[in-house]
Amino acid sequence: MHDSQATTVEHEAHNPALLHHFADAQQQKNAASLGMWLFLVTEIMFFGGMFCAYLIYRLAHFNAFAAGSQQLNIWMGAVNTAVLIVSSVTVVLAVKAAEAGKRKVLVGYLVVTVLLGLTFLVVKGFEYREKFEKHHVPGPTFNFTDKFDDNGKQIPVNPKEAELFFSLYFAMTGMHALHMIIGCGLFTGLAILAWKGHYTPAYFTPIENGGLYWHLVDIIWIYLFPLLYLISRHS
Repeated sequence: MHDSQATTVEHEAHNPALLHHFADAQQQKNAASLGMWLFLVTEIMFFGGMFCAYLIYRLAHFNAFAAGSQQLNIWMGAVNTAVLIVSSVTVVLAVKAAEAGKRKVLVGYLVVTVLLGLTFLVVKGFEYREKFEKHHVPGPTFNFTDKFDDNGKQIPVNPKEAELFFSLYFAMTGMHALHMIIGCGLFTGLAILAWKGHYTPAYFTPIENGGLYWHLVDIIWIYLFPLLYLISRHS
């Protein structure tokens, strides 16, 4: 028993991934996981505040928000939803590959995840361009006229209330896109380190924590898509 403990201590002492202020690798992993979960809680609180603001204003200005929602490209939103769902699968597979010590497979899944993230951003870029072309970007050039329902009946819309909808739309999707950009950069770094053999079956905590971040960003979009694009599109 004593020899086994001595071997473990010696192994930990020669573990290049183990930082000096941790007793062992498990303690280091637990600390990193706790830190990541605390960070994710702050992210949930941040986006939760925007979700609450959106729902409150939507109830207060229902017709304007419904008319604004009709102007969003539901197909682009659906494509991006599918892209992020697939990216969550590749992240899970990347973690499994890291656990199994399959370096090339790990790098492959990380690269695919980055490409899917970039695909999301490109589609979002086309969607934003459409808003600029229609003058639906809040500011001095904003223009939003009355809309018509499915029966051809005119629905009066307050332009200021519609501008509020698009302000929240750009704030929420813009912050989400920023998190996607950060995620793509993060996974690019992880892929480079994985290619260099930095991760082993004994140490792949950054891959796990990076996956948690990516899953949170995906889940946020899963809520954004129905809130902005799907619910109550009719006045």
